[in-house]
Amino acid sequence: MKKITRNIPFGYPLLDDNEKKEIIKVLSGYILAHGPRTKKFEEEFCKFTRAPYAVSVSSCTSGMHLVYEALNISKNDEVLVPAQTHVATAHAVEHTGAKPIFIDCDPATGNIDPNKIEKKITKKTKAIVVVHFLGLPVDFIEIKKIAKKYKLKIIEDCALSLGAKANGIHTGLLGDAGVFSFYPVKHITTGEGGMIITKNKNLAKKLKILRALGVDKSFSERVLPGMYDAKFLGYNYRLSELQSALGIHQIKKINFFLKKRAENFNYLYKNLSKISSLRVLPSSYKSYKGSFYCLSIILNKELRNKRKLIITNLNKKGIGTSIYYPQPVPRMTYYKKKYRYLKKDFIHSEEISDCSICLPVGPHINLEDCKFMLKNINLILKKIHEKN
Repeated sequence: MKKITRNIPFGYPLLDDNEKKEIIKVLSGYILAHGPRTKKFEEEFCKFTRAPYAVSVSSCTSGMHLVYEALNISKNDEVLVPAQTHVATAHAVEHTGAKPIFIDCDPATGNIDPNKIEKKITKKTKAIVVVHFLGLPVDFIEIKKIAKKYKLKIIEDCALSLGAKANGIHTGLLGDAGVFSFYPVKHITTGEGGMIITKNKNLAKKLKILRALGVDKSFSERVLPGMYDAKFLGYNYRLSELQSALGIHQIKKINFFLKKRAENFNYLYKNLSKISSLRVLPSSYKSYKGSFYCLSIILNKELRNKRKLIITNLNKKGIGTSIYYPQPVPRMTYYKKKYRYLKKDFIHSEEISDCSICLPVGPHINLEDCKFMLKNINLILKKIHEKN
């Protein structure tokens, strides 16, 4: 008898005829950059997040780097960074010449632990970077108290938190600036791309200049074509008209995407939480609402060395998985070699990195897919327990 399998990828961008038609329109014209669609996408993103200002960029990583640069973070400065994050969060700090100082996470959420921040602050500390882990907002009340006390900037890595809110305020508007990702597995996609939002008019203005080589006038602002001045040492971090065309139509669907994600997450969370050999990271707490990016299960100590076996068996059934994140950033080779790594400093980040399996909850899957995942997880764990 043939074994029943399904095709449930971890991430799957939902693009329809509207996006395809819009791409054809862009290609049929002559403006592929510096155009009206990029401006329109920024406006639509502001409407959804209620941000006063939005600056589109070529990726979330370039956006993070741009914010650090715009806030004058440079050599001899220190920036507090979560150990539990994508390596890009720290890489962007490294590219400014500043030093990332890693902080362990709260084991209950995966977010940076506010209780471990103050002891890492020095006279060189200029900013705190917070990552809304898997789309769950950080505890901003404590973070803001610390930032105010030591006069530190707060930069938000919102790569996974589109749609997430803390006390009704969208992530990215809690600190000085927030940066989003539109990579294909994210909530919406432009292929590659990102967006910075901020409440600071002067910061937004500087970001727009820096993302376009430090040039003082954009293409549409030049009275005499080809005439401009470079006021800063900037970068080429712009989003194209093709990418923006995708973004305009993707952001129209975001409420539907978020609704489906919440339904899938809540079904899996309710049922997986009953399994004693694992725990499930939440997507909401207090008055903080997450973005339901994915569902992360944390295996207990007895199952820790079975993670590869569990993932392999899930993948054989057509169930896509991922790991967020494969290692605490300070344990990765580059950072381990450059900075002294002390295992005792990141025990909670290690637990999540080494014991987690992330399951898809995106709008490309339905209730039957969720039931199929749940059934197979139970069967796989049952077989493991029977053998032990």
